[in-house]
Amino acid sequence: MTSSIAPSSSPVLPVLAEVVRSGFTEGRHRGSLVVLAADGSVELALGDPAAPVFPRSSNKPMQAAAILRAGLDLSGERLALAAASHSGEGFHLELVRTMLAEHGLKPDDLQTPPDLPLDPVEAEAYLAAGGVREPLTMNCSGKHAAMLAVCVRNGWDTASYLDPAHPLQRLVGEVVAEAAGEPVAALGTDGCGAPLMAIGLVGLARAFRSFVLAEPGTAERRVADAMRAHPEYVAGTRRPDTWLMREVPGALSKMGAEAVQALALPDGRALAFKIDDGATRALGPVLARSLELLGVDAPVVSRIGSAPLLGGAARVGEIRAAF
Repeated sequence: MTSSIAPSSSPVLPVLAEVVRSGFTEGRHRGSLVVLAADGSVELALGDPAAPVFPRSSNKPMQAAAILRAGLDLSGERLALAAASHSGEGFHLELVRTMLAEHGLKPDDLQTPPDLPLDPVEAEAYLAAGGVREPLTMNCSGKHAAMLAVCVRNGWDTASYLDPAHPLQRLVGEVVAEAAGEPVAALGTDGCGAPLMAIGLVGLARAFRSFVLAEPGTAERRVADAMRAHPEYVAGTRRPDTWLMREVPGALSKMGAEAVQALALPDGRALAFKIDDGATRALGPVLARSLELLGVDAPVVSRIGSAPLLGGAARVGEIRAAF
């Protein structure tokens, strides 16, 4: 008995990063990437950046803008946390509790799955102190707290706030499509349980560009300004998004699960990419190389530009960009 395997119709994506150990290339990470010029035109395209992807948490600025458009008056750290994939540090968890309490809500109202803090250092400390997986410590709890709060504000049902047909989630879909300049290609469920809208990487870069160029006072600009003013609430004290928004003036940066990254500079230049196999270890080197191509010169670029590989306790190689 014989069998045959039909050839794949999927394009072979270019190598964006390579894994080099002891001088030997032992692995490669393929993906797609787009860089936009200040006028919004495509300056560099690798792979298939028009193909839809799930941006995962890179969609959070659009979700936060939808929450503002729905009438919730958030600003400062609260608005940054609404767009966050937080590390689970103490100041993150305390503000989530506060945001819930301000609207008569409790951590039990969160529909985030129980999880440990995202930051490994915080997770170890949390476990050592006797902590267990909770919805509160899941990295999306700030976004969910804001979603619940706007439901209370508008008299919307809180039990079904993650239903794609819920008024809030329909508005999120509209904001994503508007910011990306393209229709939502597919609807899924994110790791936190919230509806997830697929767009192309070009659309994702356009969305971030539209946020930094938006008029002051608009929902989009308010989100961008809060994230850039309080990046430690968007990520954490040991996270690249925080370093980038602290060290690169005016930068708006947000990573997403499955190795997605989007970033915009205040003059309208922007980028977005996805590592096809979801390997987050390639994010830093690919992002650093992209920033170099944009002419960004900041300590964070070299800091994230090479991910070390260890042999025993010694560095014997690196993960590095390959374009």
